[in-house]
Amino acid sequence: MKRSILIFVIFVMAVPLSHSQLWKMRRWEAAAGAGSTFFFGDIGGFSQTKNVLGFRDLTYLQTRFNINGNIKYRITRNINARLSLSYALFHATDERGSNETRILESTTSAFEPAILGEYYFVKNYAENSYLFLRRKSGFIRHFFNSLDFYAYTGIGAITYTVQPNEALLERGMKTGGFAAAIPAGIGGTLIFSPDLNFGLELGGRYAFTDYLDGYTSQFSKANDVYYFLNLTVTYKLRTGPNGLPRFGR
Repeated sequence: MKRSILIFVIFVMAVPLSHSQLWKMRRWEAAAGAGSTFFFGDIGGFSQTKNVLGFRDLTYLQTRFNINGNIKYRITRNINARLSLSYALFHATDERGSNETRILESTTSAFEPAILGEYYFVKNYAENSYLFLRRKSGFIRHFFNSLDFYAYTGIGAITYTVQPNEALLERGMKTGGFAAAIPAGIGGTLIFSPDLNFGLELGGRYAFTDYLDGYTSQFSKANDVYYFLNLTVTYKLRTGPNGLPRFGR
């Protein structure tokens, strides 16, 4: 009887400890994402009224793509540090906008490094289960217990090159440059297995330049803004005794 009570007490004390420690086995994560780019500059646009963050000018014609790679380090269970490298294409055109008579158009290729902090305001329960960690593969039985939701922000930079159409080239334009950018966004992930997550992330960037499309007008009152909407895949790396990622089993 006494032995059973002792085992029960040890179990009760061990559960909270495991809940707070298991995530440390996989502090490092490698992630990749790909999706759509939405750009809001001075070329194009339809709204003539107040347009918070550019959303009223969201059109298919301004949509292109981006890809990115990330390395994450889990500082605590709810806070990550993240290094992000992104490549993106932006497109801006006056076609079907409020300034069609200008016939301006440009395509911009951009590279954006950023240092970010992630805060998980909803954290899954699955990763802190020993039974879950021992699974080799397969779907997660309890879907809602395997979801994370987070917000992020940080500091970044963008280097860009602009290719104009003839009308923009004749007006005079800026062919490229370098500027700071402030990223911020939200995301969600599904803990698919002990090693693999799938997710969706929406992030906006405020650039400290008004020339990402190569052009600014006398009516411009704000710098350029762009958004990434990405599907993400995250692989969790095992943490070695020295705190660095360990590759292989």
